[in-house]
Formats: sequence, C-alpha cells, structure tokens
Amino acid sequence: MLPRNKVLRSALKAVSIILLVIGVLFGIFLWRINLPTPKIESNKTLDSYKRMQLGKDHYAVGNCWLRKNKHGIWEMYLEGAPYERGLIYGILAKELMEKQEVHFVGQINELIPSFVFLQVLRGFVGWFNRDIYKYIPDENQQEIYGVSQSFSDKFNYIAPKYYRILNYHAAHDIGHALTDMNVVVGCTSFAVNNGLSSDSTLLIARNFDFYMGDAFAEDKLIVFMKPDKGYSFASYAWAGLTGVVSGMNEKGITVTLNASKSDIPFTAKEPISILAREILQYAGTIEEANQIAQRSETFVSESLLIGSAADQKAVIIEKSPKKMGIYESGQDYLVCANHYQGPAFVKDSVNIKNIASSDSKSRFDRMNQLMKRSYPLDIKDAAAILRDKNGVDDKFIGYGNAKSLNQLIAHHGILFKPEKKEMWISTPPYQLGEFIHYDLNAVFSGKGKFGEGSQGVDADPFLESSDYKRFEAFKKTRQKINKYVLMDIPFDLTQAAEHDFVENNPKSYVTYLSLGDYFQKKENSKKALIYYREALKFDVSSAQEERAIKRKISEASKIKHGPFFSKKETK
Repeated sequence: MLPRNKVLRSALKAVSIILLVIGVLFGIFLWRINLPTPKIESNKTLDSYKRMQLGKDHYAVGNCWLRKNKHGIWEMYLEGAPYERGLIYGILAKELMEKQEVHFVGQINELIPSFVFLQVLRGFVGWFNRDIYKYIPDENQQEIYGVSQSFSDKFNYIAPKYYRILNYHAAHDIGHALTDMNVVVGCTSFAVNNGLSSDSTLLIARNFDFYMGDAFAEDKLIVFMKPDKGYSFASYAWAGLTGVVSGMNEKGITVTLNASKSDIPFTAKEPISILAREILQYAGTIEEANQIAQRSETFVSESLLIGSAADQKAVIIEKSPKKMGIYESGQDYLVCANHYQGPAFVKDSVNIKNIASSDSKSRFDRMNQLMKRSYPLDIKDAAAILRDKNGVDDKFIGYGNAKSLNQLIAHHGILFKPEKKEMWISTPPYQLGEFIHYDLNAVFSGKGKFGEGSQGVDADPFLESSDYKRFEAFKKTRQKINKYVLMDIPFDLTQAAEHDFVENNPKSYVTYLSLGDYFQKKENSKKALIYYREALKFDVSSAQEERAIKRKISEASKIKHGPFFSKKETK
C-alpha cells in the first residue's frame, strides 16, 4: 500500500502545483486586464444633477438638453468640463444608451451563441485591450467615465460599466483589424471646391456604411458639444459613442472616417473615433489636424478625410499603425473609398492587395464617374450621388452589392459646407430619407431653430417604389437565411418563398449566393451548386468574394461526387 500512497501523494502534489500555477496566471491575467479608472478632480456625482422632462421626448439638465425632432432624430446639446458633461450625457441619454447596448449585445449573442466561446472572446478582448487607456487622452477618459455611470447594470456580468464602454469605443477597430470583412465596409466620401462646386465653396459628402442590424440604427443621435476647452463641434452617430465618425467644428474643420485594410495587430491603442474627436475639438486647420494625427498611435489603418474652411480645401490623412501620410489630389475634387492613394502607401503590399481584391476601387471609380457628370455640384447633386445604387457605367448590379455607393446598409449619409458652417444629415432609412439642415453658427450662438427650414434635401423617390418594398422583403428573408446558416436558427424556405426571394432581387449575385448557402446547410449539395454557379453569372462585388464562391463550389462538388450522399440528394 505504501508505494500506491506515495504515487497518490505525488500525483496530488503535482495537481496542486498545476492548480496553483493556473491560479497565479489567472490572477495575473485579471490584474492585467483590470483597467484603472481615470483621476477625477470633480466632486460631482449622478445625484448632483436632476433631469427635467420638458415635453414628450424632451429632457434637460441645466443648460444641456436632449430631444427628439420631428424627423425622429435625437438631438443633444452638451457643455462644460469633461467629467461633468459626461455625467450629464449619461443622465440625459440613459434609456437610449441602454437600448443601444441591448441591440449590440443581442447581435453579438446571435453571432456567437456558444456561452463558452463568448467567455473565450471576452477574455481575448480583455487581454487585447488591456493597455488601451494608456492611449486615450485623460480628458476623453474622464468624459467616458462620466457617461459610464449611467450604463445599465443588466450587463455587469460582461464587465464593469467603464470597462464596457471603453471596449465599445474600440469595437470598430477590433472588428475591421481581425476579420477579412471590415465591420465598417464600403464607406465612400468626396469633396469638391472652386469651379466644381455650385457656389465655389468647399462641399463634402459621405456615406457611413455601418450595419449592426435594423434595431441598432433606429435611434440616431446628433450631439452639439461646447466643451470647456477647444472648439465646439457637432457629431452624428449613436448614443454612448463619445468618439466621432462624422462631424464638423465651429472653425469649419470636418472629419469623416473610411476604414482601410490592416495587418493583424497585437494590442489595442487609440480608437480611431477618439482620434477623430481630438481633431474636431482641437484643430482649426489641416496642419493642426495633421499634428494631432501624428501624435496618435492607432492600431488600425484608416483614411480620415479632413475638410477645412480656413484652408478652403480637403485632404486625406492616411494612417496605419506603422506610418502616415497626407494625400492631396492636386485638383478641385477629392475621392475617398477604402484604399490608400498617397505616396506613403504606393508600394505597400497590404494596400496593393486591398485594391486588387476588394470592392473599394469599384466604388472609387463610380464616384468619380458620377461627379464628372454633375459638375458643378450642389447639395442635391451630392445627395443624389450618395444614393446611387448602380455600378460603373450605370450597370444595374442588383440591390445591396458592395460595388455600389449605396449598398442599402448605411447608418447615415452626411453633407458639409465648411466655409458656411452648414451640415445636412440623413434621416432613415439608410441615406434615403430627407437630409435635414443645421447651421452651426446659429446652433452655438443660441439663435435660430434646429434642423428646420426649407434648406433640406427631399427624400429619395426610391422609397416609394415597388423595388424598395421588394428589397425590404428580400432583406428579411436573407437575414433569416443567414441566421439559419450561421447560427442554426431554424428556417424552412418553401418553394414559393424561394421563388419570391429570387424575384425580389434577381440581378444580385447575393441572392443566389444566399440560396446556395441555404441548400448547402440543408445538405442538398446538388441544388447548392446550381445557385453558387448562378451567382457567378452576375456582377460579384470583388475578386475576394468571387474566390470565396468558387471555394464553395469546390467543396459542394466534393460532397456531391464523394462516397457520401445526403438523404435529400439521393431522393
């Protein structure tokens, strides 16, 4: 018995040592991902402020307020020091932020239904973002910390509130850095001035093609910020984001973001939306914007189209984790898609591959084509270009094709006249609704009404067409197919529904690709092959996508001709 006990004691000792090592490593892991809270000099708390309801969907805290306009867009005015304005932001928009987080977390849970994998992902993101606070300016940390105090308790099982909101600010960067398909895809923007603009002043337009589901896009928010330091500015996005994706400041500096292709990073740095926010708050010229961008360390590749009233022109700051350059077209027009154009990236292998394999060049060419037809451009011309749904040379390539400027996924479209401090923001759906007008001179002087008057742009007539109604029906069915294919959410497509799905968007390769995926999931490789091959007869969005379809054909062919046949195929 003695040898056996000795072996048992040795085994228990080994297990104890292993458990101790695991415990120490796990403790170190938790310590490393435990983000410190910023130093707060203010003694204000949530209890220091009281939200007053002034009417339906209209609230105020002191001079700051939040209200929903007649177009269904939320408008917010904020002023003050970082932590205090963050607290007030959260108090005013508490319900909106909770709603956005519900939709965001719900979308993640749908995409990753496995609890175990979610925990692994949570640990990865925590480790990846462990030092993110070191790259975010103290002012922004204080503001974000103030906002986080009003975050919902229902998601504390994911992480503490401040930790969550910091991670949300980096979600776009992580998504488009770690996947082949960017979270923000297909964004396209342009600028014209002098003789190419109808009034000879700078005009900038952009589509922000960000899609996290219809529910996430329901409540859009435009924030008018009057900080205690720097310039006042306006930013259009969603509740809870203190960074900027599209905005303009009181000096006539505009910033819009266009993702580019990145190498896989090893750790998070400054989220690109925070850099854009810094530029809006502290830059009055292109040179000042350039200086701010040079100081920043980011972990993804991004193009920042910067418009400047003072300089009377626009440039593109092209930034990657390793280098940065400024691109100027040398003409009175500038176009930005999702690839780089400047000399710093001409020989960059990642950029060269991106141009060759993605849909960016197609949208770039289509934008140039439409602009040349419309010179000199006014606001209505610019909106029409953003709404264009065709491919190069007016070829109709089906609805929802990533080669189109309008892929019918945009969170918003936006127009700027920097020298006049005017901007127009789209109302839902996508960039098809009416564009409403804001005069920042009037906004920040307290004069005039917000988003009202006769200077808007009418809604796209496409909204009233039968084609639009068919596309919406197509989209709903496609979403059900995707959830079935990716998440095993039960869905059976009847023959009638299959026919309607094709008829609702017959010119799009996406239609046939979706059906191919559906029947492959159903283990009907014979029918999947028919649809995959049909998809290749239409205009596929990119070389990368075409290769992916051919791989699916190859895989389905092996199943079809191999020794194993599904029961469905042998009938």
